[in-house]
Amino acid sequence: MADDPLPTLQGRCLCGACTFELTGPPNWVGHCHCQSCRRATASPFTTWIGQENGSWRFTGTAPVVYQSSPGATRGFCGNCGSPMFYQSERYPNERHFYAALLDHPERVEPTKHFHADEKLPWVHLSGV
Repeated sequence: MADDPLPTLQGRCLCGACTFELTGPPNWVGHCHCQSCRRATASPFTTWIGQENGSWRFTGTAPVVYQSSPGATRGFCGNCGSPMFYQSERYPNERHFYAALLDHPERVEPTKHFHADEKLPWVHLSGV
């Protein structure tokens, strides 16, 4: 990420019905390798933006919410099915948004790996 203050970041689902804005700097940006995230996104890992409550808002159709495990919910577009967010009782002050949904995902830079012990064997991480 640049040293300049982050502008408002905007994102959307595949069909454009669910849209959101993130204001202010994220708490963190990182890749999650856990099995739940892999299954929820059909990808080898997920890049998340941890955003403080009060610094994000939905600007389009509200996502449909699914309780994926006790204390954890995931939001997705009810029209196209795109995953939109993750929220957990473990992190009550923030919501996690998918970095790939941003209109300009290059404006955030992942600096962490979560659950690297669960990564797929053909994913190679440097510095972990």
